[in-house]
Amino acid sequence: MGSHVSKPSAPERRKQSLPKRRRTTTTGAKVQEVVEISASPRVRELMSKLTLEQKISLLAGQDFWRTQEIKELGIPALKVTDGPNGARGQYFTDGTPAALFPCGVSLAATWNTEILHAVGGALAEETKARQAQVLLAPTVCIHRSPLGGRNFESFSEDPLIIGKLASAYITGLQERGVGATIKHFVGNEQETWRMTVNSVVEERPLRELYLKPFEIAIREAKPWAVMSSYNMVNGTHADMNEFTLKKVLRGEWRYEGIVMSDWGGTNSTGPSIKSGCDLEMPGPTKLRGKNVMEAIEKGEITVRDVEECAARVLTWIEKCGRFDLPWEEPEEKSIDTAETRALIRQAATEGLTLLKNENNALPIGPDVRRIAIIGPNAKQPIAGGGGSASLKPYYLTTPYDSITAIAGDRTILYAPGAQTEKWLPLASNNCTTPSGKPGVVLEFYKGDKFEGTPMFIQNRPKTDLFLWDNAPKEVLPKYSFRVKTQIVPETTGNHTFGLSSVGPAKMYIDGELLIDNWDWTEAGEAMFDGSIEELAYWPMVAGQTYAILVESTNEVRPAAKTGPTYGYGGCRIGFAERPNTDFVAEAARIAASADVAIVVVGLDAEWESEGYDRQSMNLPKDGNQDRLVAAVAEANPRTIVVNQSGTPVTMPWADDVPAILQAWYQGQEAGNALADVLLGQASPSGKLPVTFPKRLEDNPTYHNWPGEDRRVIYGEGLFVGYRHYDRVKVEPLFPFGHGITYTTFEYGTPTISATVLPESGNITISVPITNTGKVSGKETVQLYIRDVKSRLLRPEKELAAFGKVSLEPGETKTVDLSIDKHAVGYYDPSLSSWIAEEGVFEALVAASSVDIKGTVEFKVAQSFTWLF
Repeated sequence: MGSHVSKPSAPERRKQSLPKRRRTTTTGAKVQEVVEISASPRVRELMSKLTLEQKISLLAGQDFWRTQEIKELGIPALKVTDGPNGARGQYFTDGTPAALFPCGVSLAATWNTEILHAVGGALAEETKARQAQVLLAPTVCIHRSPLGGRNFESFSEDPLIIGKLASAYITGLQERGVGATIKHFVGNEQETWRMTVNSVVEERPLRELYLKPFEIAIREAKPWAVMSSYNMVNGTHADMNEFTLKKVLRGEWRYEGIVMSDWGGTNSTGPSIKSGCDLEMPGPTKLRGKNVMEAIEKGEITVRDVEECAARVLTWIEKCGRFDLPWEEPEEKSIDTAETRALIRQAATEGLTLLKNENNALPIGPDVRRIAIIGPNAKQPIAGGGGSASLKPYYLTTPYDSITAIAGDRTILYAPGAQTEKWLPLASNNCTTPSGKPGVVLEFYKGDKFEGTPMFIQNRPKTDLFLWDNAPKEVLPKYSFRVKTQIVPETTGNHTFGLSSVGPAKMYIDGELLIDNWDWTEAGEAMFDGSIEELAYWPMVAGQTYAILVESTNEVRPAAKTGPTYGYGGCRIGFAERPNTDFVAEAARIAASADVAIVVVGLDAEWESEGYDRQSMNLPKDGNQDRLVAAVAEANPRTIVVNQSGTPVTMPWADDVPAILQAWYQGQEAGNALADVLLGQASPSGKLPVTFPKRLEDNPTYHNWPGEDRRVIYGEGLFVGYRHYDRVKVEPLFPFGHGITYTTFEYGTPTISATVLPESGNITISVPITNTGKVSGKETVQLYIRDVKSRLLRPEKELAAFGKVSLEPGETKTVDLSIDKHAVGYYDPSLSSWIAEEGVFEALVAASSVDIKGTVEFKVAQSFTWLF
C-alpha cells in the first residue's frame, strides 16, 4: 500500500489523501473505520444460536484467568496465564512449579532471534502444562527511562529490536498452538500512577517509537491477542482509545484478533466496546454484563458492536484450540526437561554482557587457586523481577553454589558484604507450623469477624500471602483470615518483625500484640495496594520457640469513601536476626587473601517490579554496595564486578575495577550460566539493548519523569535512548549495542547489493567478520541508517537491522543485513502516512551505536508513502 510523491511543500502535503479503507460507517458526524471480521463456520453457527445476553456474557472473564463458558452451546472457558519469562499458572504466589526463563531485557541482550523463537516454543509447552491456551506475553513497551519499574520485563529502548525479537518469540509460541498476547498497548512506560496516568505524546514519536514494536510484530508474527494498557494516551484510557485501537490497530493495521483489557484496566462500558476492546479481564464483570444492555438501550452502542466483539472472542477460543479440549485438567504436570534447562542456560549465557575486561581479568583460569565470592547477591537466587513476571520455579541456582560446583579443588571464600533488602526477608525462611511443616497455617473465615470455625485451612510455604487470585471463592466477597506459625531464632537478640497488609491486620507474638496495622493510611509498594512495612522489635532467645499470629480481613484500606469496601486482601510477614557485623571490612579482608575477588551486586524483585518505579539509579541500599565494591577493589586489584539488574545502575567505581559483567535476571539457570562465563567454559556474547548513562541526570526523560498531577509529557519526543545521547553529544557510561567477549573480531569492508532502494523490495548490506582471537565467539553486527538530509528533524541514526554470527578462531563469515522501506521511512503527521524521501542515505555497519566499522551509501530515487 504505497504511492509515489515528490518532496512537496507543506501546503501541498496537506492536500494528499489517505489510501482507501475496505468500508466505513457513519455515526453522527464521525466516520468510523471498520474492518470486516472473517469468522469460521463454527463461529458463525454459534453466533446464530447465542442470545444477546449470552453474547454480552462473552465480553468479560468468568474468573481471574478464564473466559466465560456457555455449556449448553458447547462453548468452553479458555484459560490464560502469565507471563513473559515463564508460564506461572493460575496462582500469583505459591503456584505450580514452572520453568523460569531469563527476563525480557536479558533475552534482548542476546540479539538472537533464533533463541527467542526457541524460548517461545518452550514457553508454549509450559503454557500447555499449566492447562492454559494463552500466554500473557510478550511485553514490548519501550525503556523510556532507566527508572521504569517494569523495564526488565520488556526488551529495549529501541523499537526495531523489540519488534524483531517479539516477532520471533510470538512465532515460537503460536507455531505450537498457544496464543501470544502482546502488551501493553500503548504508552505504558512507567508504573507510577499506572492505572490513571495520562501519557501525553505527540503523534510522530507515538508512531515511530511506542507503536512501532506492536506494528512490527503484528505485521510479521500476527499475535492472536493484544492487551490494552492501564494508562491514558493523550487524555483517553487505552482500553477505549479510538485513535490507537480503532484508527491505527483495527483500521490501518487491519488487526482482526482479540483485544483484552489489562487486569482491572477496563474503564468504561460503551466506549471500550465501541473502540474494539473485546474482553474485560478479570472476571466476574464489573463494567459489562447488564451495563452493556443498558448501553444498547441508551443508544451508546449497537448490537452489532457487541456481536463483533463476541465473534472475535469465539474466534480466539477456536484459534487457540480450546474447542478441541474436552476438559481442563489440574495444572500439576511438570515438564522440567533437560532440553528446557539447556535452552535456558544457553539463553542466559548469550545474554550475559561483558562491559569491561582489562588485562584479561576474565575468564578465571586454572592458575587461580583462591576465589573470593562476595556480595549480597552471591548466595541469593536473583532470577527475576517482581509482579506478573514472577513464578515458582522448578529450581534456582546461585552464583556461589554454581561457581563452587565447577571450581574443582580451588579454595572458595565468601562474605556477604552488605545487606540490601528493601523489606525484611520473608519470615517463612525461619517458620514452621505447629505440626512441623515449613511455612504457615492459613485459615479462611466467611465474613470479616473471624466467627466460628475456619471454612478452609491451608499450609502455605511462604509468608508472602498475596491473595489477589487465590482466596477460596466460597468465602468471598467478605472474609477474614488468620496466619499461624512459629519461629525458633538461631541467635539471641532484639530481633525485627515486619508486617504489611492489603486490608487491616494485627500481629501477635506469644499472644501479645506486636504490630497494629488495622487502620493504616500510608500506602507502600508491596502487593500493589498494600501498606508500608511496619516494623517492631522483640527480645528473643536462641533455640526458644515463639508463636506468631496474624489476623487480617479483606476490607479495603485506607477505608474507602467511595467504591468497593472489600477487595482481595493479603499480608506480608518479615523477620530478621540482626548481627552486629562490619560487612564491608569483613569482605575487604577476605578479598585481600584471594587471587581474584568476584563481587556480585545489584537489584532484585523487591527493587524492580510491576506496581512501582525505581526512585534512583543508584545501587541499593544507602550506598553500601558502592562502598563494598570500592573496598574490595582497593584490597584486590583483580576485582570482577557482576551486576544483576534489569536496568542501568550508576557505577562510581567503574574506572577502579578491571572487569564488569552485566548479568540481568536470568531465570533458574542464572548461577550456572554466570559460573560458565566467569570460569571460561563459555564466552559471553551479550550486547546492551539499553544505554547505560553515567548518571541519572543524563537520561532523556530527566525533566519529564514521572510527571505531575498524574500527567506525564513525553517531552523528549523522538530522542529516547541512544537517539538522545547522539543528539546532545553526552557520552554514556556504556553505549547501546556495546558488549565484548573473550576473543576479538575484525570487520571487513561492507558492500551493498544495490544503490537504489525500491518501493517494494529489499537491498542487502554485507560485511565479512573474522575472529582474530584465540577462542570461539559470537559477534552481533548492527546496521544503523542515517538520513543525510530530511525535511523533518530525525535522529542522527536509527537501528535498521542486526545479525549474530558464531566464529571459530581465524574463521571468516559474511553477515548479510537486509533492509526495506521501513528502514528509511518516518511518519509525517501532515501527510497522515509514512514517507521515504527522495535522497541519499548512509548505512552504518557497527559493533555498537558508537563503534562504527564501515559505511555504504544508497538512495531513494523518488519519494513514496504508505500506511502499514
